[in-house]
Amino acid sequence: MAGQVHTLLCRASCRLDLLLRQELPAVLESKQQASNSKIRRLIVAGCVRVDGRQMRIPGFTVRGGSSVSVFVDKDKFFYEKPADDIAFELSDRDVLYEDAALIVVNKPAFFPSEPTMVQGRDNLHAAVVRYLHKKNPSLRNPPYAGIMHRLDHETSGVILFTKTRAVNGAVHDMFEHHTAHKVYRAVALCPPERSGPSLPSDTFCVDNFMGRISPKSSAAKWGVLPESRGGVHARTEFTVLSCGAEAGGRRTVTVEARPLTGRTHQIRVHMALSGMPLLGDVLYGGIPYERIMLHAYSLTFPHPEDVRTLTVTAPLPKEFLKFC
Repeated sequence: MAGQVHTLLCRASCRLDLLLRQELPAVLESKQQASNSKIRRLIVAGCVRVDGRQMRIPGFTVRGGSSVSVFVDKDKFFYEKPADDIAFELSDRDVLYEDAALIVVNKPAFFPSEPTMVQGRDNLHAAVVRYLHKKNPSLRNPPYAGIMHRLDHETSGVILFTKTRAVNGAVHDMFEHHTAHKVYRAVALCPPERSGPSLPSDTFCVDNFMGRISPKSSAAKWGVLPESRGGVHARTEFTVLSCGAEAGGRRTVTVEARPLTGRTHQIRVHMALSGMPLLGDVLYGGIPYERIMLHAYSLTFPHPEDVRTLTVTAPLPKEFLKFC
């Protein structure tokens, strides 16, 4: 079915994106809800007109009585790409550390860290809540679990949740002020022109400003962006651990990454800028593989309730072992 123009009337002043989210499903005669991201992409792509004038600003205030027309393909608009999520239930073997204040778990690849806009989609936060509730079924309400940092969908490894709001401030501060130290393991493509063991040296650092470089209507991609245009400081230290194993006909290099800031896709971008995109990271120049080969290996942090320094380590997944 080709795209068609659908018209709706704004009864009272409202943000354009909110108006479309509330009214568009009914206009399209659909019981499905429209996600914020799809509504935003529709507007930014120039498919919406207010009183005959094209409007690309999602937050634009539409006055009561205005006519809003939308060019949209109903079938494509409500289509959701099937997620490649695994079925996962947290068990004792996945818990790396736990006390009265914290629980640190080993996140699997292909599982969201937190709830998404897809209704009913399972996630690690929900799995942690279920796990804690099973340990204490006498609770009338589900137990508290605070999300303090996140890992990408395909990234595995160490992730920390709080079990009481009383420590949230201290845990937030340790991530904000970098007293929590993260170490990642990554498998990347070896630059074709290099053949020696140092790639580009045994240790190296990428320090720049980065931000989103893709249009808001397309897949999110980050890269170098000057501070004057909204880029934020990003720094990662790397150590080459080994090289030589092949994947897809290409030599690979195994690297330890230590991000000193916490930007979106930071390690993926910095490896690509170094000429070594992560294996499986097609978005940043890698070749297809069974997953993006990035694993949060360890987290070292001061316990929020005392002076102890803890280091929690997540074993390397089996797909990493052939490269290490």
